[in-house]
Amino acid sequence: MENRRFILLAVLGVLMFFIYQAWQTEYGAKKPIAPPETEATAATRAEVAVTESDVPTLAPEAAPGAATPAVPESARIKVQTDLFVGEIALRGGDLRRLELVGYPVSKKQPDQNIPLLNDREGHFFVLQSGIATANKALGSHLDSFSSPQAVYQMAEGADTLEVPLESVDAAGNKVTKIYRFHRGSYEFELEQKLASASAVSASAYVRMQRTNVAAGEEPPFIHTFMGVGVYEAKPGTDKFRFKKLPFKDLDDETYSVEQTGGWVAMLQHYFVAAILPAEDEKHRFESRPGKEGYVAQYLGASAQVQPGAEQNFVTRLYVGPKLQDSIGKAAKGLEYTVDYGILTAISEPLFSVMQWFHKYTGNWGVAIILLTVLVKTLFYPLAAAQYRSTAKMRKFAPRIAELKERYADDRERMSKAMMELYKKEGFNPLAGCWPLLVQMPVFFALYWVFLESVELRQADFALWINDLTSPDPFYVLPVIYGLSMFFMQRLSGQTATMDPMQQKVMNVMPIAMAGFFAFFPAGLVLYWCVSNCISIAQQWYITRRIERADAAIKSGAAKPAK
Repeated sequence: MENRRFILLAVLGVLMFFIYQAWQTEYGAKKPIAPPETEATAATRAEVAVTESDVPTLAPEAAPGAATPAVPESARIKVQTDLFVGEIALRGGDLRRLELVGYPVSKKQPDQNIPLLNDREGHFFVLQSGIATANKALGSHLDSFSSPQAVYQMAEGADTLEVPLESVDAAGNKVTKIYRFHRGSYEFELEQKLASASAVSASAYVRMQRTNVAAGEEPPFIHTFMGVGVYEAKPGTDKFRFKKLPFKDLDDETYSVEQTGGWVAMLQHYFVAAILPAEDEKHRFESRPGKEGYVAQYLGASAQVQPGAEQNFVTRLYVGPKLQDSIGKAAKGLEYTVDYGILTAISEPLFSVMQWFHKYTGNWGVAIILLTVLVKTLFYPLAAAQYRSTAKMRKFAPRIAELKERYADDRERMSKAMMELYKKEGFNPLAGCWPLLVQMPVFFALYWVFLESVELRQADFALWINDLTSPDPFYVLPVIYGLSMFFMQRLSGQTATMDPMQQKVMNVMPIAMAGFFAFFPAGLVLYWCVSNCISIAQQWYITRRIERADAAIKSGAAKPAK
């Protein structure tokens, strides 16, 4: 019983191991990022990635129709807004590249925006669209488009930028695509218009196709979820649920659902690309392996189009960071893409408090320190109970050592004698464990906050720490943590009642934990370092009070009675 701290630390280590194993099971290690390709190679690969068999139709037997003369796949329209830098291919009118302005690939490449959509640099992730009919898809990625301009840039003072493209096939069917971007928003619309030469039943489709390779860099040993996310209707109810579809699961079973409302998305760590149909529209979501990578697709409700008439289909999209203040406004349930797991109830308030501190300090590192002070203040009554328990245990150390020596060959009698001692003195040796256990959910909740909150991505603190979501590059914080843990052990005297083997393990524990934290986000290690330093101050204060109280009692007892 006197070894409760040793047992607790062992349990903590096991918990961390199983949490890491569960993390790996759900998210898994990603395929290595491929080296950059030349533009010619990428163009050839893009041609192979999507073929006629990928084009959705409204009937199982679809005969290909006549097409206009092809334009080269490399023919692109340049698009620039306040938030995006993109390229739209004249082959298919596909959105082939979309960089997020203000989100660098890494700290080492501050001038290079992360290309969330991209078909050239080792990771294939494109947005394709068209209009499905019974016989063929019109305006698909195989058709050629034209546009009045080669470059579109949002004018200063303008709130909207429209990029029109047009395709006419040999039968006279005309498809117009209009990308409509808005200032200050990661939401945009894709409007598809069909002017049919004959009576057809038509349905707009939009799909995302990507490989299982992320854009940008991730910290080593930290693998985050990348796959499909669906906001699907619960059968037999009017409620929805957020569902993750890991890519590896799609290899075994494709996904398809017909519903009204909801959305389908591709998730990549801090970023999301989502197709957002109207809430009152009936449609079908599908996800499956594609010719290269995986497909997440939306197929809208069909409409009858008469010859000479024009039918409009408008689809909203969101491509950008998972900003917690705004992403839920784009579509109901989209805020669930910021997934803190089973600790959401703790993680969300922690992030909100930290965000409030950041609002007034302008520094996420300072916000973490202030959050730590707040948490330690709230848990002070529990910490005080723990430190009192530790101090009381030190008083029993000589008597416990005596019992161990007396019953060295009989562990059963030794345990019984120790329990009798605890009972006689009214001491519960497990009382000091609960405060530590209660604080552990906060630690794990903060871990998820650092992994899921794009607001903290590449956030500076001070000196050498220029990204709180990545490990400390010089391992200074893990070393500080190890030293603080070592000092706490010495201050508490918790090894006094342990046998020599347990003492050796406890002496190595600070080194082991420092090595373990070397791979954790720097912000999380900063929290733990500050927490330990506050704990040392609290423990020293409470211990001194107890010692002074004991000294006063002894002094009073030593005075002669009058």
